[in-house]
Amino acid sequence: MLKYPCLVLDHDDTVVQSEATVNYPFFCYILNQFRPGTKITLHEYTEGCFRLGFADMCRKWYNFTEQEIVDEYHGWQKYIVDHIPAPFPGIGDIIRRQKEAGGKICVVSHSCIQNITRDYETHFGILPDDIYGWDLPEELRKPSPWPLEQIMAKYGYTQSQLLVVDDMKPAWEMARSAGVPIAFAGWGRRDCPEITEEMTRLCDFSFASTKDLEHFLFDEV
Repeated sequence: MLKYPCLVLDHDDTVVQSEATVNYPFFCYILNQFRPGTKITLHEYTEGCFRLGFADMCRKWYNFTEQEIVDEYHGWQKYIVDHIPAPFPGIGDIIRRQKEAGGKICVVSHSCIQNITRDYETHFGILPDDIYGWDLPEELRKPSPWPLEQIMAKYGYTQSQLLVVDDMKPAWEMARSAGVPIAFAGWGRRDCPEITEEMTRLCDFSFASTKDLEHFLFDEV
């Protein structure tokens, strides 16, 4: 019997190592296109996404217009076609064990369906049961509780049958609003001690490695 019949996984820097290798380099490029000469460090990018969320970071820090946010997204979609991030070691074992035991894998992410499905097919040979990503209207994306509410309604799960696994604060806001437990994916934030400290304090569970999460999910009584 599964401890959590439904795992609700983030994608970037929870399942795949994409921030430093894909998303941040592209944002540096687009920032220079839209605001020539403007620089952002990886630490600043991470903090902005953690504190504000990506879209509000663009608006509040760099005064992006709504059209520029759309243009950035379309450019990013083209960029990721031939930039495929590697998965975190061990995350595939969790995904496969969950599915083999009859559980669900749902993805709630600020990535889009296009690259989430590609990454799952490429790295794990399966597809998630449901994806709630950047393709949604902004008001329905994480940190809105709407994705979790949809998952529970679709499959008849209670709040305690879901576990959100994520590395960023918008997921905690989403989980808290929906009354769903959340585990901090600490393996994606090993270079971010302030984020690690805050998320460890806020979340119901915190795991430094995928192996720790796997043991918690499948091996502990």
